[in-house]
Amino acid sequence: MGYHSINTQIMFDANCLIRDIVPRWPGAVHDARILRQSGLHQIMEQNIVHDQHQYLLGDSGYLCKRWLLTPFMNPADEHQLIYNRAHKRTRSVVERSIGILKRRWAILHNEIRLHPLKSCKVILSCAVLHNICNMRNLPMDSLDIDALPDHPENYHGNEDGLRYRNVVANTFF
Repeated sequence: MGYHSINTQIMFDANCLIRDIVPRWPGAVHDARILRQSGLHQIMEQNIVHDQHQYLLGDSGYLCKRWLLTPFMNPADEHQLIYNRAHKRTRSVVERSIGILKRRWAILHNEIRLHPLKSCKVILSCAVLHNICNMRNLPMDSLDIDALPDHPENYHGNEDGLRYRNVVANTFF
């Protein structure tokens, strides 16, 4: 054993922007419990009270609610089958977005070798940066790390920190 895991609740919109993220629960905590304890749950419950109709999609691990739509486990008719297909297509945005997030920030794809509280901050930071990249339409593959030289082009070996930073910025960015 000897490792910790973090269970992160994340909500994306149709444009792959993160609208809510809660990176703080131990890995053994069930997704439904995380949702029940979240501010998102409170907001959605209040929307129902005030007759505001907004919907989230969740997988079958969640309880179906007026605002949280889950797939039918055993569709009984054509309407339920069509609903399940649409649900699956729409939820694929989440899976695709998580994949983009992990590819963009490789630290999320493997083990984060930090204290759990720092790991939560890393996850949150990556989410913020993910949204910035998406809002600015920055492509993920614009920088090929393997093609970078060991040192900037104008490196002479005797630069102080500030001048070296400028050389790095001008060379790589």
